Amino acid sequence: MTATFWIKAFQLLASLSLLVFVHELGHYTFARLSGTRVDKFYLFFNPWFTLFKYKPKPKPVKEGEKPKASWRDTEYGIGWLPLGGYCSIAGMVDETTGADEMQHPVEPWEFRAKPAWQRLLIMVGGVLFNFLAAIAIYCGLVYAMGEEFIPFENATEGMAYCESAHEIGFKDGDIPLSADGNKLHYYNAEDLQAMLTASEVKVLRDRKDTVAIRIPKNFIFKANEDAENGQMFMSYRLPVVVSQTQPNMGADKAGMKSGDRILAVNGVPTREYISFTTELQKNKDKMISLLFERDGKEMTLNVAVDDAGKIGILLTEPEKVYETVTHSYNIFQSIPRGIKMGWDKLTGYVSQLKYVFTADGAKSLGGFGSIGNIFPERWDWVSFWSITAFLSVILAVMNILPIPILDGGYVLFLLIEVVTGWKPSDKFMNVALNIGFYLLIALLLFANGNDVYRFLLK
Repeated sequence: MTATFWIKAFQLLASLSLLVFVHELGHYTFARLSGTRVDKFYLFFNPWFTLFKYKPKPKPVKEGEKPKASWRDTEYGIGWLPLGGYCSIAGMVDETTGADEMQHPVEPWEFRAKPAWQRLLIMVGGVLFNFLAAIAIYCGLVYAMGEEFIPFENATEGMAYCESAHEIGFKDGDIPLSADGNKLHYYNAEDLQAMLTASEVKVLRDRKDTVAIRIPKNFIFKANEDAENGQMFMSYRLPVVVSQTQPNMGADKAGMKSGDRILAVNGVPTREYISFTTELQKNKDKMISLLFERDGKEMTLNVAVDDAGKIGILLTEPEKVYETVTHSYNIFQSIPRGIKMGWDKLTGYVSQLKYVFTADGAKSLGGFGSIGNIFPERWDWVSFWSITAFLSVILAVMNILPIPILDGGYVLFLLIEVVTGWKPSDKFMNVALNIGFYLLIALLLFANGNDVYRFLLK
């Protein structure tokens, strides 16, 4: 195995270990706040043996004093199987405790003895902490590094526009210049608002002509409606510059390298991502001729396209292709910006979940290999923390899904209990958790099976 593999693997393990610790800390914190005893708090799983464990000495109980839950009740440890971790809460049916272990009388410090609202807080604690961790990381990143932006004039391939924008006169590739005579700088909320509320927007078309576009009155409401349906008014057109190739796929086998800029597919110009993917979809399971630029020279390669219309490349971020400017934040400005970044990532990821339940979405699911491949080939702290923040958002969203054994499954049953007063029995929860466990295992096998299929067979 190459050094690149181990660098990515270590980044993945470090990121997930941190996020799992934060998640379980959320459950632990709300359990302690509600006076619920936590039996075990472990990073990684520990079947058969444990790498490290620490059990504090119990605090002496005075005569006549009622015993209370304490941090001293918890066994803290590190397991050997780096696939997550757990927080074992007393009186709770979960993956570590079955219904048959709940035959003793209910104790006041147990999870099952607490009112529904406290149990609900304990269960959402992990998700909440993951989301807060993402916000904290984003705040730190913008404070330490600022934010890179691409000025409109530096985006040489222009912008891609939604259908409603096309209807009023915008064309893909147009570069925004001004709104009602006021200069437009880069893609941000303020400049977008100015464009949508202006009477006239001027754009640079075909890199030479200045064109004035009349904006209909109240067009902003139509744009907002489109955005709610997942159609953003505009976005940067991405040049097709290879960041890295995926092993044993068409681009890798043909010898494409990082930095190659794709210009055409079978003679059809594809200077930006949308036209490129459109041409690939027309050539599924075929060999194509790729015209690309490498070190200033144009070259051609024959590349195989798979049955999903992909050649196995990761794109270089537009910030590394176009010339950028940096916006700095002080500590007070970084907090609201970090909150907005976290919220935008959350809502954006939730809006894309619906695509998972399509045929193409299922094919694109990936396991640990796909996640690990997101990390760069060389250690880079900014990339590590940025990816970790996004994975923290993903972990929060996936855990709140209403599937038994995930936090969302418990939350669903607790909400039913709050609304109807019906509390599931321990046996019912045990059966539900078993079903959820097998569903989760099946999902993991499918996602990681996709990775194996792509790596070995493709």
